[in-house]
Amino acid sequence: MCGIFAYLNYNVNRERRYILEVLFNGLRRLEYRGYDSAGISIDSSLPPLISDHSNGPSCNCPPPLVFRQEGNIESLVKSVYEDVAATDLNLEESFSVHAGIAHTRWATHGEPAPRNSHPQSSGPGNEFLVIHNGVITNYEVLKETLVRHGFTFESETDTEVIPKLAKFVFDKANEEGDQTVTFSQVVFEVMRHLEGAYALIFKSSHYPNELIACKRGSPLILGVKELTQDENIAASFQDVKFLSNNGQPKELFLSSDASAVVEHTKKVLVIEDGEVVHLKDGDVSILKFDHGKGKHSGAFARPASVQRALSILEMEVEQINKGNYEHYMQKEIHEQPESLKTTMRGRLIRGDSSKSKTVLLGGLKDHLKTIRRSRRIVFIGCGTSYNAALAARPILEELSGMPVTMEIASDLLDRQGPIYREDTSVFVSQSGETADTLHALEYALENGALCVGITNTVGSAIARNTHCGVHINAGCEIGVASTKAYTSQIVVMAMLALAIGGDTISSESRREAIIDSLFDLPNKVREVLKLDQEMKDIAQLLIAEQSLLVFGRGYNYATALEGALKVKEVALMHSEGILAGEMKHGPLALVDETLPIVVIATRDACFSKQQSVIQQLHARKGRLIVMCSKGDAASVCVGGSCRVIEVPQVEDCLQPVINIVPLQLLAYHLTVLRGYNVDQPRNLAKSVTTQ
Repeated sequence: MCGIFAYLNYNVNRERRYILEVLFNGLRRLEYRGYDSAGISIDSSLPPLISDHSNGPSCNCPPPLVFRQEGNIESLVKSVYEDVAATDLNLEESFSVHAGIAHTRWATHGEPAPRNSHPQSSGPGNEFLVIHNGVITNYEVLKETLVRHGFTFESETDTEVIPKLAKFVFDKANEEGDQTVTFSQVVFEVMRHLEGAYALIFKSSHYPNELIACKRGSPLILGVKELTQDENIAASFQDVKFLSNNGQPKELFLSSDASAVVEHTKKVLVIEDGEVVHLKDGDVSILKFDHGKGKHSGAFARPASVQRALSILEMEVEQINKGNYEHYMQKEIHEQPESLKTTMRGRLIRGDSSKSKTVLLGGLKDHLKTIRRSRRIVFIGCGTSYNAALAARPILEELSGMPVTMEIASDLLDRQGPIYREDTSVFVSQSGETADTLHALEYALENGALCVGITNTVGSAIARNTHCGVHINAGCEIGVASTKAYTSQIVVMAMLALAIGGDTISSESRREAIIDSLFDLPNKVREVLKLDQEMKDIAQLLIAEQSLLVFGRGYNYATALEGALKVKEVALMHSEGILAGEMKHGPLALVDETLPIVVIATRDACFSKQQSVIQQLHARKGRLIVMCSKGDAASVCVGGSCRVIEVPQVEDCLQPVINIVPLQLLAYHLTVLRGYNVDQPRNLAKSVTTQ
């Protein structure tokens, strides 16, 4: 969804050109999230160094500059420097303290256009500016109220009500004689009126050199880099409480994604829902927002402050670079052997004897007994994460002996489907911030279910708010189309099945075979990656096609869904994953000599049924591409009339990890050959943090 980035330097001299480049580079790191416009705001000239509002918050500072542009970030960069040249703005002017904000927007309310881009303003003079990720659900009511008070609106966005509401609160306080209203008090009063999900950063000419960040349901982090008097040398500290106003040079970063911060610092604070972070005079104040407190008092309540320790990012700068690959998606497909190995490291135990073969999931060990006593397990997710859970459902049912149901998060909420205290609800999300999945988590918690999180992001909202969980350790995933996170999710859920199944004697040999296959899985993925050129050749054959069907069954129904999803989301080609058992109930009508069809027919309990499907499709002259286990080409390809993709054989419950890789490669090559942007597919974003 949208990307937020802000940079504040304190007591360290930075030229305007440097500040601009930090903001631009921050936005570039957020490009992968998807966007259609971008904007920034910087100060027009040197503001006062001391933000002392004891005599009132008014300021004679010139209004901040706002630049907004439709299109990509480089279009914004070009327009900014053109405007700078036209106005003779001094790029070499140095600021010892400066607060700049930046944003990439993915259109929700209003078309992509400069007027709808962020920062959104309170009006002429840019007294209050806001960048926003999320959706304000009651913006129409707020807008009507503000219009009645004389405000005019320039955009169609829901965001514009926020800075205008801030100005309304500020002006009203001054009219009532409250000349000491602080920036945080203004923001708190604004937050009391907002409904929906948001991450916000406020900048104001009335409070120069200050920034305020707050969130509810959308991700936001603070990065902190404290410097010695030699501004090029970073000092070490461990806790926000050490960030007092001691004149120590420092740089502070706010971002909706760690990838924009990691190149500057690894010391971060993950901002929690209901927290307001106030950056002022080099100090970081964390205030707790209580929606009810002061709501009816008619006065500004004094917010409670909290202290929390910083955490260290595990991400490396190298992870957010493409390396020797042309695209992030290509890089992440080829990183899967290593991401799988990392996911299993320390969790699979295989000694010299069979009794030492086991699984250790530290995040679940204290809750396994409760999970085993559950009446059912409910998997909840969206998109690729849902498909990963679907791939793991059969082995979980087999080893646990428990009923396992599947729920698409948005549909569960729409139906208000039953969730019971005796249920274990498993929430699967790559980002850990998926809006629908988060709302489903809130719903399950309200209903008393045990909630388990499976995410790829430490400190994410799902990781923080579930009772227990597993971090999949797939590493940073930049491409919008999930690849290595998907395969690691399947592996984690297979290990979850092993852990829940325990040490029952009846399943001992099956468990051992799965664990052995897990250990060998990275090597098998390396083997299947050698099909890269073959999949490129097949993509070349499909480049002009308008549609593609993918048939799967059993464990590989999920593979059909996920393979089709990859093709449609990046190659912009209609593709449909179909349960092969449903072929005669409608889909067979589509089959003719022009429609390309992929059939997944690797060795498992459904193999003979898939052979029958292939024969029926062949009888209707279907253009078949069959994925089979090595050595099975002759038994699946009727009369040599179809294209065959042979893949390594592993345990049936892990075969979806192998089988999805050729389809990932197919989607990648098809996209590149069709001339589309594989890392930023049209209309899509990496983390769907709004509904």
